[in-house]
Amino acid sequence: MNFNSLIAYGVAVIAALATISCTTKTPAGEYAVPQTPICEMSYTPQATNFELWAPTAESVVVRLYTGDTLSEQIAMEKYKNGLWRATAAGDKCGMYYTFQVTVDGKTLKETAGIFARAIDVNGNRGAIIDLNSTNPEGWQSDCSPKIKREDIVIYEMHYRDMTAHASAGTLYPGKYLGMAQRGTRSAEGLATGIDHLVEMGVTHVHLLPTADFGSIDESRPTDQYNWGYEPKNYNAPEGTYSTDAADPKARIRELKTLVKAMHDAGLCVVLDVVYNHTTSTENCGFELTVPGYFYRMCEDGTFANGSGCGNETASEKAMMRKYMVESLEYWVKEYHIDGFRFDLMAIHDIETMNIIRKRLEALNPDILLYGEGWAASSPLYDESKLAFKRYTHRMEGVAAFSDDIRNALRGTLDLSSGGFIHGVKGNKEALKFGIVGGVEHPEVNHAEQAWCASPMQHISYVTCHDDHNLRDRLEHLSSDATEAERIKMAKLAHLGVFVSQGVPFIFCGEEMYRSKLGEKNTYNLPDKYNAIDWSLKHTYSDLVEYVKGLIALRKAHPAFSLGSAKAVRKHLKFIESSYDAAVGFVLQDLKEIDTAQSIVVLMNGEKQSVTFDIPQGNYTLVADKDKVSVSGLGQYEAADGKITVQPCAGVILIAQ
Repeated sequence: MNFNSLIAYGVAVIAALATISCTTKTPAGEYAVPQTPICEMSYTPQATNFELWAPTAESVVVRLYTGDTLSEQIAMEKYKNGLWRATAAGDKCGMYYTFQVTVDGKTLKETAGIFARAIDVNGNRGAIIDLNSTNPEGWQSDCSPKIKREDIVIYEMHYRDMTAHASAGTLYPGKYLGMAQRGTRSAEGLATGIDHLVEMGVTHVHLLPTADFGSIDESRPTDQYNWGYEPKNYNAPEGTYSTDAADPKARIRELKTLVKAMHDAGLCVVLDVVYNHTTSTENCGFELTVPGYFYRMCEDGTFANGSGCGNETASEKAMMRKYMVESLEYWVKEYHIDGFRFDLMAIHDIETMNIIRKRLEALNPDILLYGEGWAASSPLYDESKLAFKRYTHRMEGVAAFSDDIRNALRGTLDLSSGGFIHGVKGNKEALKFGIVGGVEHPEVNHAEQAWCASPMQHISYVTCHDDHNLRDRLEHLSSDATEAERIKMAKLAHLGVFVSQGVPFIFCGEEMYRSKLGEKNTYNLPDKYNAIDWSLKHTYSDLVEYVKGLIALRKAHPAFSLGSAKAVRKHLKFIESSYDAAVGFVLQDLKEIDTAQSIVVLMNGEKQSVTFDIPQGNYTLVADKDKVSVSGLGQYEAADGKITVQPCAGVILIAQ
């Protein structure tokens, strides 16, 4: 769930109750849409062309500004398919523009439009620039790293979280360039930033919302914090993370510099995108160009609120669908982005998500697409046509976050109960469901129906930016435990993620046991709560090495990512245990799949030792409660076909 406007779950509940009586209004009339891509501002030194899709407008003007001074006003001419067009002769580079639409005799506020690619401070006006002038050195030769699908490891991060603390050692704290900087070190001499990500072995860096959002005043010093789930201009980068928000080119150039630095380091870049709602309706281009069209509207004329943030967009409408597709294509083409995470994806319709996947795969066959398979409350559309988690199997190439494995491992969102790692009963089948990657399996009896057609559609995780982070959860739910005991729980949780057949996902700083000082919803709290203190990497180096080892082990053994439901059912067999918080499984018959003949994984969340029955044979121990090593921690002979696993511990055995 997107919590940036929800201080507590109660707000979402109120929003849900408010929409119970909200019945569907007959959708605003569909209008013809252009078949070719729309470019609201197209610059050349000889002239700048403008076009705006406003099929209900009676008139439209485009206004040109030099600084804050209105320099010129041009009446746009109505074209076909709802387009209005105008040309400003001469070299207008460096000027700003707005559109102003009149509908039903009412002249609306000025807007930068909906396709603005360069903007002024706070994004109220578009900027006329030559995009080619924003390319950093070597940009034309920049290309995405080739990552095998089975090797994907996603690392979610916020720019300020990673770089704002003095211990990050960057010259540009909280900025695009801060994250792009190589060679940064903590006071202890340990790698931070990009170098840390490379060291850990992650492959895809998930950046929290990067498109321009409306919750921070870019004209003020950038000590403000927000996750950014309040989108305003979808095709322009946020100025907060730029070294000069007043320069429309700077934010573009600096984001490209970051993307290139990531690519040069062998990392793919995933953007968190928020097409499901806007920061407001009265100040965003959608409502200021075609009122009542881009959002789902109730019968009484109010905005539907499936997002819990005051509105929800209508992806099923032709122009909104076209807009989403072309916006995403633009990020891939102009910024070389490698994937997208969709906020509250269940507000979008399945057909649109499938079109997006096909269109983006045409640009990049390795594009990574995933999202939240839920909404804050019921969207105002046919539920069976929306991208809810339960319909993920109907969206080939699109994955969803698995709250199944999340809740099974660490407990429920409301902290009312712990999970498997706390020894809590009732999580066994949900954990097994997560281990098989959410696909049908004859040995899994989970309450939920299998929702993945492929395990690659299952994002396995225990925490993300939402909700309490893992350390804070453990300190709350296991306050009587020692820190050493809680770290054992953290290790077991991470092991559960990385041995699952789904795509592993880790929240920034969890590998070094970060804390958010017990706060659940830190979307707008200062760096004190959000910034990572990189001295933790030294303090909790044992946990860092454990997670690093799990990533390396997963990459070394393709059997942990079999890639298809059929292969999972064939090769993954569970080991029976009478204990409620004990799960074991064998990956077997791995000839031509893996260097191992078989792999045994045992997870004991109980507060007592548990003995498992495993196939007889000689094994190499590669993981236990303390360490993980691809080359092995020692030998284990299971002559009697048994092994005892200590409390709150995991064991991985390899038979060569």
